[in-house]
Amino acid sequence: MKLYVNSKYPSIDDLKNKAKKRIPKFAFEYLDGGCNQDVNIVKNTAEIREVELSPYYLDSYNEPSLKTELFGHTYDAPFGISPIGLQGLIWPNSPEILAKAAFDHNIPFILSTVTTSSIERISEITEGKAWFQLYHPTEARLRDDIIKRAAAADCPVLVILCDVPTFGYRPRDIRNGLAMPPKMSISNVLQVLQKPAWALNTLRYGQPGFETLKPYMPKGLNLSELGKFMDQTFSGRLNEEKIKPIRDMWKGKLVLKGVATEQDAQTAIKLGLDGIIVSNHGGRQLDAGQSTIKPLVSIADKYGDKIKVMMDSGLRSGPDIARTIASGAEFSFLGRSFMYGVSALGKKGGDHTISLLKTELKQVMDQVGCEKIEDLHKHLVKN
Repeated sequence: MKLYVNSKYPSIDDLKNKAKKRIPKFAFEYLDGGCNQDVNIVKNTAEIREVELSPYYLDSYNEPSLKTELFGHTYDAPFGISPIGLQGLIWPNSPEILAKAAFDHNIPFILSTVTTSSIERISEITEGKAWFQLYHPTEARLRDDIIKRAAAADCPVLVILCDVPTFGYRPRDIRNGLAMPPKMSISNVLQVLQKPAWALNTLRYGQPGFETLKPYMPKGLNLSELGKFMDQTFSGRLNEEKIKPIRDMWKGKLVLKGVATEQDAQTAIKLGLDGIIVSNHGGRQLDAGQSTIKPLVSIADKYGDKIKVMMDSGLRSGPDIARTIASGAEFSFLGRSFMYGVSALGKKGGDHTISLLKTELKQVMDQVGCEKIEDLHKHLVKN
């Protein structure tokens, strides 16, 4: 697919700055913020950027390829779109925009249980190529029904989330009264009135809701009851006994997301999972934790030959993707970067962001003299 990068927004930071001007403050702060004092969200990116690559300028060299094989499918780049909750609150219809862009560019899109488009709709857009992330329900009946729907929608990969045993403490969201839909305080109403493009698109696509969960929600559920419903319906803490029946039931590839230690990687292997995503939920759960790049290195070194090791959290550029792959990840995922893109540029945002990241990544490979993604590790400067 031809890559086109809008020259007004040649970096993710440019898209972030534009997004901030286009969406209400409560939506931007939900997207952009971490937890507690935002220590880990800053550390994630900063420590990725401590990774250095060596260029070999005098070696023979041919045109690089970004193509990457993962779970029997050859993707056109070694990165995909991470799952994000409440996407339609950040920018109306954004899950569908990003799913279509991912499909067109042949990269994976992961749909969250708690985002604003349904499994079935995203499967239709992607012709059954989208992955699905399961936020673990408290009831086996609900868990099994959601998994059956994902299977019926031909999702090739089920991602189970282990890093939300409790809701992150996010001061900005608390101050903003963030809910689904947002609590319309006077401050929030004024924010919406100042962002006409967001408001008009919200009117066009309607009030966002948890589309995948609608069949399980009581009719007439009002805003004050929504939080209680979510607390009663989902239990984020996973353990071996909760994973085993999912592994037995799910016939496709099964991935554990949120791995931050060698111990959890070992458990995933023991339970017969196909992959892990080293992640700290984008710095939104444990402010006192490590950045993602540090455990990635040791986990990939010890277990990369036994299970597919991937990473998300903190990546914001093509060079960040190159650094992550060179450090041991076979694949990488980005979340905020794509939401900045779609919030900044609407329908064109997904295509632009993917094109930008592909262009940046290819430039790094040209510069260091690396023809294949899987050879980036040869350029890693080991400290």
